[in-house]
Amino acid sequence: MTILCCTRRSFLKTSVALAGTIPLFSGLLYAQTDEAGGPLIAYVGTFSSPLRDMLPTQVDLPPGNGRGIHLFQVNRNTGAMTPVGIHEMGTSPSCLAVNTAGTRLYSANETDRVGKDKEGTVSAFSIDRTDGHLNLLGTVTSGGAGPTYVSIHPSGRFLLVANYFGGSVAVLPILPDGRLGKATDIKIDVGKIGPARATNAPPGSLAFSGHDRTHAHMIQADPSGRFVLHVDLGLDKIFVWKLDRQTGSLIPNDPPAVSLPAGDGPRHFHFHPNGRWFYSIQEEGSTIVLFDYDSRTGRLAARQTVTTLPPGFAGSNFCSEILVSADGKFVYAGNRLHDSIRIFFVGPTGELTYIAEEWTRGNYPRSFNFDPTGRFLYCCNQRADNITVFRINCKTGGLNFTGHYSPVGNPSHIVFLDLAKVD
Repeated sequence: MTILCCTRRSFLKTSVALAGTIPLFSGLLYAQTDEAGGPLIAYVGTFSSPLRDMLPTQVDLPPGNGRGIHLFQVNRNTGAMTPVGIHEMGTSPSCLAVNTAGTRLYSANETDRVGKDKEGTVSAFSIDRTDGHLNLLGTVTSGGAGPTYVSIHPSGRFLLVANYFGGSVAVLPILPDGRLGKATDIKIDVGKIGPARATNAPPGSLAFSGHDRTHAHMIQADPSGRFVLHVDLGLDKIFVWKLDRQTGSLIPNDPPAVSLPAGDGPRHFHFHPNGRWFYSIQEEGSTIVLFDYDSRTGRLAARQTVTTLPPGFAGSNFCSEILVSADGKFVYAGNRLHDSIRIFFVGPTGELTYIAEEWTRGNYPRSFNFDPTGRFLYCCNQRADNITVFRINCKTGGLNFTGHYSPVGNPSHIVFLDLAKVD
């Protein structure tokens, strides 16, 4: 324990030094640049507590060990990450989104301490295209407490926000200079809360996270941008909206939602590259449900349900992330407490077949992401305070641990910016 504490203190001291000298790292970045012609930057969102004597006394929810948004340079050949700076924030920037042009980054700040209505906030940053350094453009309220997810509409004109503790979703206009305007629409989830025990819970499960009230957990547009979908974990529903691009308003689709098994708790989802298959992962039920998606009508039809856990598993587990590989051949699903990533083969009709699972080399994998080439997977182990790196076998979908660990306090989300491809 003493060794861990000393290591963490040393890391934090180094982080503070880095945070104040990010511009000085331009030379280092380009000294380490490989044949691609520019650095590959990773931004890591964290759960971060207020930094005494350095930041305003704003309390995050939940508190954490992170320092804000951590910046790394990524070695394209080995996958290893080198820390190059931190944008200090004590408001838990737990989810990040980078625009297509690679010029703006947005963070969901998972707080509930703003104003009398206890809202959270969302921040907009400009990106220095020489070294990836972030400059704050501004911060606005998110339309509810505890914003846990942000995504950029395909048009680039709107930021979509899911407020977990507020049980609401919001549409924020992205202004020409990249700043965010006041919400053009806020929808508050209503309905019957699901039971404390999931329909598909494994034997002996005491997993209980979101069935105390409404909890909007993710929001994202479909590939066409015509429809916007969001999940509410507490209601066990996936909502579908039409987006009016003129007003930034969400209009209920027909039907307005589909239901998952009671108590299973939909958390995240991912579209297959063909746009016709939609995969939803359930946090408390530890399942993946395959839906057929009709892009003309925005309708979902469930077709297959598979478990994310091995045969014979008993006890509690909380699912986290789900991603489909860029080639559409594999689906990756995260398990917290079991601390694994389960890998599935995507058949010719979209149905999933289990092929392998991999230990995350850390505790409580909150999320993971692919690097831009799809050769590496980066796993944010929230309670282990580290990010682990895996090389992906493009033929089998398997994950091979590279041996690389990066220390980050309570990492929540990782996104990438390839400066070699930024105009």
